[in-house]
Amino acid sequence: MKRKLVGLAAAAMASTLVLAGCSPAASGGDSGNNSDKTLTMWVIGGDTPPELREYLATEFTEKTGATLKIQEQGWGDIITNLTTKLPDEKNTPDVTEIGNTQSPAFTNAGAFLDISDMYDELGGDKLLPSFVEVGAVEGKNYTLPYYFGSRYTFLRKDVWDAAGQNFSPASLDEFNESVKAITKANPKGIDNFSGFFLGGQDWRDGISWIFANGGEIAEFKDGKWVATLDSPESLKGLEQLQDLYKNASNAPNDMKDANQYQYLNDSDEVKDEDGNVTEDLSLAAATIMAPGWAHWSIGDLVTNDKGEPAREWNDDTFATLVLPGNDGKPAPVFAGGSNIGISAKTQNPELAKDLMRIIYSEEYQTMLGEKGLGPANSDYADSLGSDQFAKALIESASNSKLTPAAPGWAAIESKNIMEEFFSKIRDAKDLKQLAQDTNAQLDALLNQK
Repeated sequence: MKRKLVGLAAAAMASTLVLAGCSPAASGGDSGNNSDKTLTMWVIGGDTPPELREYLATEFTEKTGATLKIQEQGWGDIITNLTTKLPDEKNTPDVTEIGNTQSPAFTNAGAFLDISDMYDELGGDKLLPSFVEVGAVEGKNYTLPYYFGSRYTFLRKDVWDAAGQNFSPASLDEFNESVKAITKANPKGIDNFSGFFLGGQDWRDGISWIFANGGEIAEFKDGKWVATLDSPESLKGLEQLQDLYKNASNAPNDMKDANQYQYLNDSDEVKDEDGNVTEDLSLAAATIMAPGWAHWSIGDLVTNDKGEPAREWNDDTFATLVLPGNDGKPAPVFAGGSNIGISAKTQNPELAKDLMRIIYSEEYQTMLGEKGLGPANSDYADSLGSDQFAKALIESASNSKLTPAAPGWAAIESKNIMEEFFSKIRDAKDLKQLAQDTNAQLDALLNQK
Protein backbone atom coordinates (compact mmCIF):
# COMPACT_ATOMS: atom_id res chain seq x y z
CA MET A 1 0.00 0.00 0.00
CA LYS A 2 1.20 3.53 -0.79
CA ARG A 3 0.00 6.74 0.80
CA LYS A 4 0.49 10.31 -0.37
CA LEU A 5 1.93 12.52 2.33
CA VAL A 6 1.59 16.27 2.59
CA GLY A 7 4.10 17.97 4.89
CA LEU A 8 2.80 19.89 7.89
CA ALA A 9 5.30 22.66 7.29
CA ALA A 10 4.73 22.98 3.57
CA ALA A 11 3.52 26.55 3.87
CA ALA A 12 6.17 29.17 4.47
CA MET A 13 5.67 30.98 7.75
CA ALA A 14 6.30 34.67 8.32
CA SER A 15 8.28 35.41 11.45
CA THR A 16 5.48 37.55 12.84
CA LEU A 17 1.77 37.04 12.26
CA VAL A 18 -0.88 39.46 13.44
CA LEU A 19 -4.19 37.68 13.48
CA ALA A 20 -7.32 39.53 14.40
CA GLY A 21 -10.75 37.96 14.73
CA CYS A 22 -13.51 39.20 12.49
CA SER A 23 -16.50 39.25 14.84
CA PRO A 24 -15.94 41.51 17.88
CA ALA A 25 -19.62 41.76 18.61
CA ALA A 26 -20.18 38.02 18.85
CA SER A 27 -21.55 36.52 22.01
CA GLY A 28 -19.47 34.56 24.51
CA GLY A 29 -17.51 37.31 26.27
CA ASP A 30 -17.57 40.89 27.45
CA SER A 31 -16.53 42.05 23.99
CA GLY A 32 -17.70 45.62 24.40
CA ASN A 33 -15.08 46.38 27.06
CA ASN A 34 -12.08 44.81 25.29
CA SER A 35 -12.16 46.15 21.73
CA ASP A 36 -9.15 48.37 22.44
CA LYS A 37 -7.05 45.59 23.97
CA THR A 38 -4.49 43.35 22.29
CA LEU A 39 -3.06 40.12 23.68
CA THR A 40 0.29 38.81 22.45
CA MET A 41 1.01 35.10 22.12
CA TRP A 42 4.38 33.58 21.17
CA VAL A 43 4.63 30.30 19.30
CA ILE A 44 7.94 28.63 18.45
CA GLY A 45 8.80 27.53 14.94
CA GLY A 46 6.19 26.41 12.44
CA ASP A 47 4.62 23.59 14.46
CA THR A 48 1.44 25.59 15.07
CA PRO A 49 0.14 25.80 11.48
CA PRO A 50 -1.67 28.81 10.00
CA GLU A 51 -5.13 27.26 10.32
CA LEU A 52 -4.71 26.84 14.07
CA ARG A 53 -3.40 30.37 14.52
CA GLU A 54 -6.34 31.76 12.60
CA TYR A 55 -8.76 29.72 14.71
CA LEU A 56 -7.25 31.02 17.96
CA ALA A 57 -7.41 34.62 16.77
CA THR A 58 -10.99 34.38 15.56
CA GLU A 59 -12.27 32.52 18.62
CA PHE A 60 -10.45 34.87 20.97
CA THR A 61 -12.05 37.95 19.41
CA GLU A 62 -15.49 36.35 19.31
CA LYS A 63 -15.29 35.45 22.98
CA THR A 64 -13.56 38.54 24.36
CA GLY A 65 -13.76 41.35 21.80
CA ALA A 66 -10.00 41.82 22.07
CA THR A 67 -7.39 41.20 19.37
CA LEU A 68 -4.91 38.35 19.48
CA LYS A 69 -1.46 38.98 18.01
CA ILE A 70 0.54 35.81 17.37
CA GLN A 71 4.30 36.13 16.94
CA GLU A 72 6.58 33.29 15.83
CA GLN A 73 9.92 32.84 17.60
CA GLY A 74 12.77 30.65 16.40
CA TRP A 75 13.91 27.66 18.45
CA GLY A 76 17.46 28.96 18.31
CA ASP A 77 16.44 32.32 19.77
CA ILE A 78 13.72 31.40 22.24
CA ILE A 79 15.85 31.13 25.39
CA THR A 80 17.41 34.57 24.80
CA ASN A 81 14.09 36.16 23.89
CA LEU A 82 12.27 34.71 26.89
CA THR A 83 15.09 35.73 29.21
CA THR A 84 15.04 39.34 28.03
CA LYS A 85 11.33 39.87 27.31
CA LEU A 86 9.40 37.86 29.91
CA PRO A 87 10.49 40.05 32.88
CA ASP A 88 9.70 43.27 30.95
CA GLU A 89 6.04 44.16 31.48
CA LYS A 90 6.09 46.48 28.46
CA ASN A 91 7.42 43.84 26.06
CA THR A 92 6.45 40.49 27.57
CA PRO A 93 4.28 38.12 25.59
CA ASP A 94 1.07 37.58 27.54
CA VAL A 95 1.01 33.87 26.70
CA THR A 96 3.93 31.88 25.34
CA GLU A 97 4.88 28.43 24.15
CA ILE A 98 8.07 27.11 25.75
CA GLY A 99 10.02 23.93 25.08
CA ASN A 100 9.19 21.28 27.68
CA THR A 101 12.82 20.89 28.77
CA GLN A 102 13.16 24.68 29.06
CA SER A 103 10.12 25.07 31.28
CA PRO A 104 11.72 24.21 34.67
CA ALA A 105 14.30 27.00 34.46
CA PHE A 106 11.68 29.67 33.84
CA THR A 107 9.06 28.34 36.23
CA ASN A 108 11.62 28.21 39.03
CA ALA A 109 12.65 31.78 38.21
CA GLY A 110 9.08 33.02 38.70
CA ALA A 111 8.54 33.93 35.04
CA PHE A 112 5.01 32.52 34.79
CA LEU A 113 1.68 33.16 36.45
CA ASP A 114 0.38 30.57 38.91
CA ILE A 115 -2.53 28.89 37.11
CA SER A 116 -3.15 26.13 39.64
CA ASP A 117 -6.73 27.30 40.00
CA MET A 118 -7.27 26.51 36.29
CA TYR A 119 -5.64 23.08 36.31
CA ASP A 120 -8.85 21.03 36.57
CA GLU A 121 -10.73 23.34 34.21
CA LEU A 122 -8.05 22.95 31.52
CA GLY A 123 -7.92 19.16 31.69
CA GLY A 124 -6.55 18.16 35.09
CA ASP A 125 -5.43 14.56 35.31
CA LYS A 126 -6.09 14.07 31.59
CA LEU A 127 -3.09 16.29 30.77
CA LEU A 128 0.28 14.65 30.05
CA PRO A 129 1.77 14.02 33.52
CA SER A 130 5.45 14.40 32.55
CA PHE A 131 4.75 17.76 30.88
CA VAL A 132 2.69 18.92 33.85
CA GLU A 133 5.60 18.00 36.13
CA VAL A 134 8.16 20.16 34.32
CA GLY A 135 5.77 23.12 34.52
CA ALA A 136 5.17 22.83 38.27
CA VAL A 137 7.06 24.08 41.32
CA GLU A 138 6.24 22.99 44.86
CA GLY A 139 2.88 21.60 43.81
CA LYS A 140 1.76 24.70 41.91
CA ASN A 141 1.15 24.80 38.16
CA TYR A 142 2.80 27.48 36.05
CA THR A 143 2.94 25.96 32.56
CA LEU A 144 0.89 23.11 31.13
CA PRO A 145 1.43 20.83 28.11
CA TYR A 146 0.68 22.37 24.73
CA TYR A 147 1.36 19.46 22.38
CA PHE A 148 3.57 16.38 22.38
CA GLY A 149 5.60 14.40 19.91
CA SER A 150 7.38 11.13 20.53
CA ARG A 151 10.22 9.17 19.00
CA TYR A 152 10.07 5.82 17.33
CA THR A 153 12.12 3.99 14.74
CA PHE A 154 11.74 3.86 10.98
CA LEU A 155 13.31 1.04 9.01
CA ARG A 156 13.91 -0.33 5.55
CA LYS A 157 11.98 -3.58 5.39
CA ASP A 158 13.81 -4.61 2.25
CA VAL A 159 17.22 -4.29 3.93
CA TRP A 160 16.13 -6.01 7.15
CA ASP A 161 14.65 -8.85 5.10
CA ALA A 162 17.75 -9.18 2.93
CA ALA A 163 19.86 -9.43 6.08
CA GLY A 164 17.61 -12.19 7.41
CA GLN A 165 16.25 -10.17 10.32
CA ASN A 166 12.72 -9.99 11.71
CA PHE A 167 11.61 -6.37 11.49
CA SER A 168 9.42 -6.74 14.59
CA PRO A 169 11.94 -7.44 17.39
CA ALA A 170 10.19 -8.24 20.66
CA SER A 171 12.74 -6.70 23.04
CA LEU A 172 15.45 -4.07 23.20
CA ASP A 173 18.11 -6.77 23.41
CA GLU A 174 16.71 -8.36 20.27
CA PHE A 175 16.65 -4.97 18.51
CA ASN A 176 20.29 -4.35 19.44
CA GLU A 177 21.37 -7.72 18.09
CA SER A 178 19.35 -7.26 14.90
CA VAL A 179 20.83 -3.90 13.93
CA LYS A 180 24.36 -5.18 14.63
CA ALA A 181 23.70 -8.24 12.45
CA ILE A 182 22.34 -6.04 9.65
CA THR A 183 25.43 -3.84 9.78
CA LYS A 184 27.70 -6.87 9.53
CA ALA A 185 25.70 -8.39 6.68
CA ASN A 186 25.38 -5.11 4.75
CA PRO A 187 23.32 -6.91 2.08
CA LYS A 188 23.46 -4.03 -0.42
CA GLY A 189 27.22 -3.53 -0.09
CA ILE A 190 26.97 0.16 0.91
CA ASP A 191 30.06 2.05 2.07
CA ASN A 192 29.82 3.33 5.68
CA PHE A 193 26.52 1.50 6.07
CA SER A 194 24.66 1.58 9.41
CA GLY A 195 22.23 -1.04 10.61
CA PHE A 196 21.16 1.66 13.06
CA PHE A 197 22.16 5.24 12.24
CA LEU A 198 22.81 7.01 15.56
CA GLY A 199 24.76 10.26 15.55
CA GLY A 200 27.59 10.54 18.06
CA GLN A 201 25.98 13.57 19.74
CA ASP A 202 22.39 12.38 19.37
CA TRP A 203 21.63 12.15 23.09
CA ARG A 204 17.90 12.77 22.70
CA ASP A 205 17.58 9.40 20.98
CA GLY A 206 20.42 7.68 22.85
CA ILE A 207 19.06 8.30 26.35
CA SER A 208 16.39 5.69 25.65
CA TRP A 209 19.00 2.99 26.36
CA ILE A 210 19.77 4.57 29.73
CA PHE A 211 16.08 4.84 30.59
CA ALA A 212 15.27 1.32 29.33
CA ASN A 213 17.76 -0.18 31.78
CA GLY A 214 16.29 1.72 34.73
CA GLY A 215 18.86 4.51 34.68
CA GLU A 216 18.31 8.24 34.98
CA ILE A 217 20.26 11.34 34.02
CA ALA A 218 19.60 12.82 37.45
CA GLU A 219 17.33 12.27 40.45
CA PHE A 220 15.89 14.54 43.14
CA LYS A 221 17.42 13.48 46.46
CA ASP A 222 17.44 15.17 49.86
CA GLY A 223 16.07 18.42 48.50
CA LYS A 224 18.29 18.78 45.44
CA TRP A 225 18.98 17.35 42.00
CA VAL A 226 21.91 14.93 41.72
CA ALA A 227 23.36 13.49 38.49
CA THR A 228 23.24 9.68 38.31
CA LEU A 229 24.91 8.73 35.03
CA ASP A 230 27.27 6.42 36.93
CA SER A 231 24.54 4.27 38.52
CA PRO A 232 24.71 0.55 37.64
CA GLU A 233 21.52 0.91 35.61
CA SER A 234 22.77 3.93 33.66
CA LEU A 235 26.12 2.26 33.03
CA LYS A 236 24.39 -0.80 31.56
CA GLY A 237 22.65 1.49 29.10
CA LEU A 238 25.93 3.24 28.27
CA GLU A 239 27.59 -0.12 27.61
CA GLN A 240 24.82 -1.01 25.16
CA LEU A 241 25.18 2.37 23.47
CA GLN A 242 28.93 1.93 23.12
CA ASP A 243 28.32 -1.47 21.55
CA LEU A 244 25.86 0.07 19.07
CA TYR A 245 28.20 2.94 18.23
CA LYS A 246 31.00 0.49 17.51
CA ASN A 247 29.07 -2.28 15.80
CA ALA A 248 25.85 -0.85 14.36
CA SER A 249 26.37 2.82 13.50
CA ASN A 250 28.72 4.60 11.13
CA ALA A 251 27.05 7.95 11.66
CA PRO A 252 29.42 10.90 12.16
CA ASN A 253 30.58 11.30 15.76
CA ASP A 254 29.71 15.01 15.73
CA MET A 255 26.18 14.50 14.36
CA LYS A 256 23.18 15.51 16.45
CA ASP A 257 19.52 14.48 16.01
CA ALA A 258 18.83 16.37 12.78
CA ASN A 259 17.56 14.91 9.52
CA GLN A 260 18.80 11.37 10.07
CA TYR A 261 15.70 10.22 8.19
CA GLN A 262 17.39 11.34 4.95
CA TYR A 263 19.78 8.40 5.13
CA LEU A 264 16.85 5.97 4.91
CA ASN A 265 15.81 7.21 1.47
CA ASP A 266 17.34 5.84 -1.75
CA SER A 267 18.49 9.37 -2.51
CA ASP A 268 18.14 12.74 -0.85
CA GLU A 269 19.68 16.21 -0.67
CA VAL A 270 21.06 18.41 2.07
CA LYS A 271 20.07 22.05 1.61
CA ASP A 272 21.18 25.24 3.35
CA GLU A 273 18.88 27.92 4.76
CA ASP A 274 18.51 29.47 1.31
CA GLY A 275 17.43 26.18 -0.26
CA ASN A 276 20.70 25.54 -2.07
CA VAL A 277 21.81 21.91 -2.32
CA THR A 278 25.04 21.41 -0.38
CA GLU A 279 25.28 17.61 -0.44
CA ASP A 280 23.78 14.65 -2.28
CA LEU A 281 22.90 11.59 -0.17
CA SER A 282 22.11 7.98 -0.92
CA LEU A 283 20.81 5.06 1.15
CA ALA A 284 23.13 4.61 4.14
CA ALA A 285 21.00 3.14 6.95
CA ALA A 286 18.60 0.29 7.61
CA THR A 287 17.12 1.93 10.71
CA ILE A 288 16.86 5.42 12.19
CA MET A 289 15.14 6.89 15.24
CA ALA A 290 13.32 10.21 14.99
CA PRO A 291 10.26 12.18 16.12
CA GLY A 292 7.06 10.93 14.51
CA TRP A 293 6.79 13.87 12.11
CA ALA A 294 9.84 12.49 10.22
CA HIS A 295 7.54 10.18 8.28
CA TRP A 296 6.58 13.11 6.06
CA SER A 297 10.18 13.10 4.76
CA ILE A 298 10.61 9.35 4.24
CA GLY A 299 9.59 7.50 1.09
CA ASP A 300 9.88 7.31 -2.67
CA LEU A 301 10.69 10.56 -4.46
CA VAL A 302 7.67 11.65 -6.51
CA THR A 303 6.21 14.82 -8.00
CA ASN A 304 3.12 16.17 -6.25
CA ASP A 305 0.09 17.85 -7.79
CA LYS A 306 1.90 21.21 -7.79
CA GLY A 307 4.81 19.83 -9.77
CA GLU A 308 7.07 19.88 -6.71
CA PRO A 309 9.24 17.03 -5.37
CA ALA A 310 7.63 15.15 -2.49
CA ARG A 311 7.96 11.90 -0.56
CA GLU A 312 5.48 9.05 -0.93
CA TRP A 313 5.51 6.47 1.85
CA ASN A 314 5.73 2.94 0.50
CA ASP A 315 4.68 0.12 2.83
CA ASP A 316 6.59 -2.38 0.72
CA THR A 317 9.89 -0.64 1.50
CA PHE A 318 9.47 1.21 4.78
CA ALA A 319 8.04 0.38 8.20
CA THR A 320 7.59 1.95 11.62
CA LEU A 321 8.70 0.29 14.83
CA VAL A 322 8.15 1.46 18.38
CA LEU A 323 11.44 0.83 20.16
CA PRO A 324 10.77 -2.19 22.42
CA GLY A 325 11.89 -2.41 26.02
CA ASN A 326 12.82 -5.58 27.88
CA ASP A 327 9.77 -5.54 30.13
CA GLY A 328 7.00 -6.05 27.59
CA LYS A 329 6.43 -2.30 27.30
CA PRO A 330 7.79 0.22 24.80
CA ALA A 331 11.27 1.44 25.73
CA PRO A 332 11.10 4.85 27.41
CA VAL A 333 11.86 7.49 24.78
CA PHE A 334 12.41 11.22 25.03
CA ALA A 335 9.12 13.08 24.59
CA GLY A 336 9.30 16.11 22.35
CA GLY A 337 6.84 18.94 22.45
CA SER A 338 6.05 22.14 24.28
CA ASN A 339 4.37 23.64 27.30
CA ILE A 340 2.47 26.90 27.42
CA GLY A 341 1.98 29.46 30.15
CA ILE A 342 0.95 33.00 31.06
CA SER A 343 3.65 35.57 31.74
CA ALA A 344 3.84 36.71 35.35
CA LYS A 345 4.21 40.26 33.96
CA THR A 346 1.10 40.21 31.76
CA GLN A 347 -1.10 43.28 32.06
CA ASN A 348 -4.13 41.26 30.91
CA PRO A 349 -4.27 38.14 33.10
CA GLU A 350 -7.99 37.52 32.64
CA LEU A 351 -7.77 37.78 28.86
CA ALA A 352 -4.75 35.48 28.95
CA LYS A 353 -6.80 32.95 30.91
CA ASP A 354 -9.56 33.22 28.30
CA LEU A 355 -7.02 32.30 25.63
CA MET A 356 -5.89 29.30 27.68
CA ARG A 357 -9.49 28.11 27.85
CA ILE A 358 -9.69 28.21 24.05
CA ILE A 359 -6.38 26.34 23.70
CA TYR A 360 -7.59 23.55 25.99
CA SER A 361 -11.06 23.36 24.48
CA GLU A 362 -12.19 20.19 22.74
CA GLU A 363 -12.25 22.02 19.41
CA TYR A 364 -8.64 23.20 19.53
CA GLN A 365 -7.26 20.03 21.07
CA THR A 366 -8.93 18.06 18.27
CA MET A 367 -7.44 20.40 15.67
CA LEU A 368 -3.95 19.77 17.09
CA GLY A 369 -4.40 16.04 16.67
CA GLU A 370 -5.73 16.41 13.14
CA LYS A 371 -2.53 18.28 12.27
CA GLY A 372 -0.37 15.46 13.63
CA LEU A 373 0.48 17.12 16.95
CA GLY A 374 -0.21 15.07 20.05
CA PRO A 375 -2.99 16.87 21.97
CA ALA A 376 -2.25 17.76 25.59
CA ASN A 377 -5.48 16.15 26.79
CA SER A 378 -5.55 12.36 26.43
CA ASP A 379 -9.32 12.44 25.84
CA TYR A 380 -8.62 13.76 22.35
CA ALA A 381 -5.79 11.40 21.33
CA ASP A 382 -8.17 9.75 18.84
CA SER A 383 -7.97 12.92 16.75
CA LEU A 384 -4.49 11.80 15.66
CA GLY A 385 -6.17 9.17 13.50
CA SER A 386 -5.69 5.43 13.20
CA ASP A 387 -2.87 4.98 10.68
CA GLN A 388 0.43 3.36 11.63
CA PHE A 389 2.04 6.73 12.39
CA ALA A 390 -0.67 7.75 14.84
CA LYS A 391 -0.55 4.33 16.49
CA ALA A 392 3.25 4.48 16.81
CA LEU A 393 3.10 8.01 18.23
CA ILE A 394 0.52 7.06 20.84
CA GLU A 395 2.24 3.80 21.78
CA SER A 396 5.72 5.33 22.07
CA ALA A 397 4.39 8.28 24.05
CA SER A 398 2.71 5.92 26.53
CA ASN A 399 6.09 5.26 28.16
CA SER A 400 7.92 8.44 27.21
CA LYS A 401 10.08 10.49 29.56
CA LEU A 402 11.47 13.99 29.82
CA THR A 403 14.80 15.32 30.97
CA PRO A 404 15.06 16.16 34.70
CA ALA A 405 12.68 18.86 35.87
CA ALA A 406 15.65 20.69 37.37
CA PRO A 407 15.85 24.50 37.38
CA GLY A 408 19.26 24.44 35.71
CA TRP A 409 18.44 22.13 32.82
CA ALA A 410 18.16 24.99 30.30
CA ALA A 411 21.71 26.02 31.20
CA ILE A 412 22.88 22.44 30.67
CA GLU A 413 21.35 22.38 27.20
CA SER A 414 22.83 25.77 26.32
CA LYS A 415 26.32 24.48 27.17
CA ASN A 416 25.87 21.28 25.08
CA ILE A 417 27.03 19.11 27.97
CA MET A 418 24.99 16.09 26.87
CA GLU A 419 26.25 16.40 23.30
CA GLU A 420 29.84 16.41 24.53
CA PHE A 421 29.17 13.43 26.81
CA PHE A 422 27.61 11.31 24.07
CA SER A 423 30.35 12.14 21.58
CA LYS A 424 32.84 10.43 23.93
CA ILE A 425 30.91 7.19 24.48
CA ARG A 426 32.13 5.34 21.37
CA ASP A 427 35.85 5.61 22.21
CA ALA A 428 35.70 5.77 26.01
CA LYS A 429 38.15 3.40 27.72
CA ASP A 430 36.39 3.85 31.08
CA LEU A 431 32.65 4.53 30.82
CA LYS A 432 32.25 4.88 34.58
CA GLN A 433 34.89 7.58 34.73
CA LEU A 434 33.31 9.37 31.79
CA ALA A 435 29.94 9.23 33.55
CA GLN A 436 31.41 10.55 36.79
CA ASP A 437 33.17 13.40 35.02
CA THR A 438 29.91 14.36 33.32
CA ASN A 439 28.03 14.06 36.61
CA ALA A 440 30.33 16.74 38.02
CA GLN A 441 29.44 19.08 35.15
CA LEU A 442 25.73 18.41 35.60
CA ASP A 443 25.80 18.80 39.38
CA ALA A 444 27.30 22.27 39.01
CA LEU A 445 24.24 23.43 37.04
CA LEU A 446 21.24 21.24 37.89
CA ASN A 447 20.09 23.32 40.87
CA GLN A 448 21.05 26.69 39.45
CA LYS A 449 18.18 29.17 39.35
